[in-house]
Amino acid sequence: MTLIPRLWAEMNEWFEQDLMPRGIRLEDRITDTEYTVRAELPGLDPDKDIQLTVAHGMLTIRAERKEQTQTTYRTEFRYGVFERSVRLPANADESKIKANYRNGILEITVPLTPVETARRIAITSK
Repeated sequence: MTLIPRLWAEMNEWFEQDLMPRGIRLEDRITDTEYTVRAELPGLDPDKDIQLTVAHGMLTIRAERKEQTQTTYRTEFRYGVFERSVRLPANADESKIKANYRNGILEITVPLTPVETARRIAITSK
């Protein structure tokens, strides 16, 4: 990886981790064959409250927690719409993304296609 893209990726990660407010907490991991994103979304119905989209190399998780009509003395729950986007690796196969929701965790698996290695190009002289 060249210096400029690496610096950009590190700066972007720093901004995401330390400065950007987050409504959805994530963890991710990458292997040679897949990229996995896990999102904490407790107490939501995946059929009604969670929407997952992918476009132009960006995976977006959108969730909504509706406020209960009961009166409470105090709440630390966060209500409303929460959204978080992550850039997918360049070799992500967007057509084969799968998602599973269990015990308040949304797990998204993105298959990766093999990365082409650089090849040498023959140079001819005129």
